[in-house]
Amino acid sequence: MLNELAHFALILALGVALVQMILPMVGAPTGRRSWMAIAEPAATSQVILVGFSFGVLMWAFIQSDFSLALVYNNSHTAKPLIYKISGVWGNHEGSMLLWVFILTLFGASAAWFGGGLPDRLRARVLSVQAAISVAFYLFILLTSNPFLRLAVPPLNGLDLNPLLQDPGLAFHPPFLYLGYVGLSMSFSFAVAALIEGRVDAAWARWVRPWTLAAWMFLTVGIALGSWWAYYELGWGGFWFWDPVENASFMPWLIAAALLHSAIVVERREALKSWTVLLAILAFGFSLLGTFIVRSGVLTSVHAFANDPERGVFILIILGVFTGGALTLYAARAGTLEAKGIFGAVSRESGLVLNNILLAVSAFVVFIGTIWPLIAELTFGRTLSVGPPFFDAAFTPFMVALALVLPLGSMLSWKRASLGKVWRLVWPFAILALALGCLAYAMQSGRSALGPVGTALGAWAVMGAIVDMAQRTGRGSMGDRLGRLTRLPGADWGKAAAHIGLGIMVFGVAGITAWQQEDIRVTQIGERFDVGSYSFELRDVTEFDGPNYRTTMGEVAVFKGESDVTVLFPEKRYYPVADMPTTEAAIRNGILRDIYVVIGDPQDGGGYTVRVYIKPFANWIWGGAMLMALGGLFSLMDRRLRMAAGAAKPVQNAVKA
Repeated sequence: MLNELAHFALILALGVALVQMILPMVGAPTGRRSWMAIAEPAATSQVILVGFSFGVLMWAFIQSDFSLALVYNNSHTAKPLIYKISGVWGNHEGSMLLWVFILTLFGASAAWFGGGLPDRLRARVLSVQAAISVAFYLFILLTSNPFLRLAVPPLNGLDLNPLLQDPGLAFHPPFLYLGYVGLSMSFSFAVAALIEGRVDAAWARWVRPWTLAAWMFLTVGIALGSWWAYYELGWGGFWFWDPVENASFMPWLIAAALLHSAIVVERREALKSWTVLLAILAFGFSLLGTFIVRSGVLTSVHAFANDPERGVFILIILGVFTGGALTLYAARAGTLEAKGIFGAVSRESGLVLNNILLAVSAFVVFIGTIWPLIAELTFGRTLSVGPPFFDAAFTPFMVALALVLPLGSMLSWKRASLGKVWRLVWPFAILALALGCLAYAMQSGRSALGPVGTALGAWAVMGAIVDMAQRTGRGSMGDRLGRLTRLPGADWGKAAAHIGLGIMVFGVAGITAWQQEDIRVTQIGERFDVGSYSFELRDVTEFDGPNYRTTMGEVAVFKGESDVTVLFPEKRYYPVADMPTTEAAIRNGILRDIYVVIGDPQDGGGYTVRVYIKPFANWIWGGAMLMALGGLFSLMDRRLRMAAGAAKPVQNAVKA
């Protein structure tokens, strides 16, 4: 009965969304306040209805209700509770229901906390958000219903994909969806602004918190996914330029550009058309990512589904919303007159350069991702675009971004002196270069990637520190420290994000350039050396886990004559899914990770053992989390939170 009620709740939510889509949009130009006022209770009703539906589906997984086809196909009674819960979104239908729940949650949040918005703009934003909801309600109800029943409920299920039976599934997809779906708010604000024909500093202040929240969640989601792949897949990689990885990276790059361009609109009322275009493209790339993950047109180990019917439906959604918004943009962008004038050397110019680098980087990733599809459709050739292309085409833009970041962030608004900024930072530029040279000397003539990454990372970190220091002005150290603690949250957020980027650049360069790898067949009791460490396979045992059988190795690690640790890598077999998995054993460290994987037994005796020494691996995810923390600091800035309220008196000036 609950399952039927949950299905009906989705149908009812569709009806509510249709009302919210139509009446406020009609009421805004006609001035009918009662019609515009419908948007808030409708948005609240949607999130309640979809929340109820999602809660019922989660309860069905917890209770192992195999009368639902979705539970039967993705769960099992022997599965631990945490994987029953996370299994709700470890499949196509459940993940789409989570997608829609988050979509309605953002829409309701705009209704609850958007009291400072002009009434007409608020009505239009919520109406556009409801239109997106309508499209995805139809998608779920027509192609991806999670509440389909089985005529004869089986006694047990088929289990969840063993690769997904990991705590990473509990955190990575929800954060990723919060980022993906959060960009729908930026899109709704952009379309509403185009309908009104008005983009100003107040609009930029309203759109920035939503974009910042989405970018922050997307940063965390991408970092968690990278970390999950690193320890779960057993090959030790943190990024493979897989189409689904790229699907989340492209909107992240565009959202980063949008955040910076919105600052220019807010401060100088320039780059209006460009900022609106970025808001459209950011959500457009999110929809493109949804299409890639669920259509099966591109091969990926992360794909949820391989269903052409669903792919066509998502492609229609992508075409209607992105195509429609771009058509509206073409018709109305000319009315978005830029007022601010700035010099060639200024903070605005630095942010323009930042936007160009980020946007072109996203375009490079886009071309590399869809080129196999274009080649197959156009030339009839089957090919793949892998890491060599992306490393060669993408890296130069990130190098350029890291180079200009400290200088651009310290320039004055409107008109600046590059020489004045350079006088502040040149000692640190020399220090960063010296650190790069030191890294090159210590690495005994390997590739330049490590030294270049060291210099760029140090340059970005020190530039952010100098930027914060110069904001405290002159005076005694005590006075400057006092002023430092009183700096706005946005300043702290910018510094944290830029420092995080520098740390991550260094981590990526370090692990790529200096990692050591050894693969061999090892007998029990045999000791071998990798780098400065020695390893000994002491024993291999087999036993049963909750829903799998495992072969576990015991590997002792030494440095010289000192014991470092004992690691227990596993090779698991899940009988229900008839699938093996590799569970790496990792000794994490600040300066390096020791990474051990055990393979299958060999005919001549012994086991395949892979060992990696991965320097600075954790700096990658630490830097990414520091970037996300910077977003949180900026989001907590009182000026950002109060901006909408401060704009309340001008609401009557908005033209329909």
